[in-house]
Amino acid sequence: MPDSEKNHLSEQQNRLVAEMRREQQDRLAGYREQALKLFPHVCGRCTREFEGKKMRELTVHHKDHNHDNNPPDGSNWELLCIYCHDHEHTRGVQEDRGRTGASAAGRPSLSHSPFAALEARLNPAKKS
Repeated sequence: MPDSEKNHLSEQQNRLVAEMRREQQDRLAGYREQALKLFPHVCGRCTREFEGKKMRELTVHHKDHNHDNNPPDGSNWELLCIYCHDHEHTRGVQEDRGRTGASAAGRPSLSHSPFAALEARLNPAKKS
């Protein structure tokens, strides 16, 4: 591929990434600002209060995990500090560690390796 085509593709990718980031920031700013107007500046889990520069540590959590579900009444949001928000999103992973069998079926574990059987697939004549 000539350098001019590579540069053109790279420019397109950079523009696309920049556009996606702008859209995400606009979406975040919209519902975050709404949530900060609707709710007291307190983490819904640890009840820590936020003001001033610390406000950036207060995040909006979507209760149903759907970032496109932003009702104007804020019924799908809760304000969480960055630590509680992180815990909320890792909670399912932590709960799955203790599960086995059918309850964990269909969900990849942290130890899952998508390339585990790759050699056998690439070399079908070679037996393990």
